[in-house]
Amino acid sequence: MPSAQETQKVKLRNLLNARSMMHAHELREAGISAQTISRAVEQGDIERISRGVYQKRGAEVEENQILAEAAMRVPKGVVALVSALAFYGLTDQMPRRIWMAIGTSDWAPVQSYPPLRMVRFTEPYLRQGIEHHAIAGLDVPVYSILKTLADLFRNPRLVDRSVAVEGLRVAIQQRKVTPSAIAQAAQAGGAWKVMQPYLEALTSNG
Repeated sequence: MPSAQETQKVKLRNLLNARSMMHAHELREAGISAQTISRAVEQGDIERISRGVYQKRGAEVEENQILAEAAMRVPKGVVALVSALAFYGLTDQMPRRIWMAIGTSDWAPVQSYPPLRMVRFTEPYLRQGIEHHAIAGLDVPVYSILKTLADLFRNPRLVDRSVAVEGLRVAIQQRKVTPSAIAQAAQAGGAWKVMQPYLEALTSNG
């Protein structure tokens, strides 16, 4: 009959086969002891990829896995601004930090891996336009293209205007969103006054 340690080891392996990454507290809630987790790391069965986050060793790394890791570190956060723009393929910039939006009074994690750029949004901007994408087996909240464009124009102190204009141009060029939808989102997102001349210039036939 297998020992409790062996039983936990099998359960740990099955959990990380089903979900590529898990928090230590999730593993403990599933009945895996801290000792079993530590031993699995020592034996090379799993690896600690950031503080309190584990994955199966040798697991295939998805293109946007770093966004899933960021979402695990900031449970109330939403992938935002330049990171959201990059996720949708609307910029060639690869931000060194993952941009995450949180509320004005939400807890911000101590910096470790992955490196984060935290921004604070007030209501209702924080809850507008959130989409959920499956990345590395996790549900990752990312602001929509329309919301991201509005945020970029609304926050010139955070992001250079050239990045916002280029994102707007590529979104229209690739027909990922329509100009009318962009305008509506900009009005709802408090960015229409700033964005309007750029949108009109990019969509004029002249």
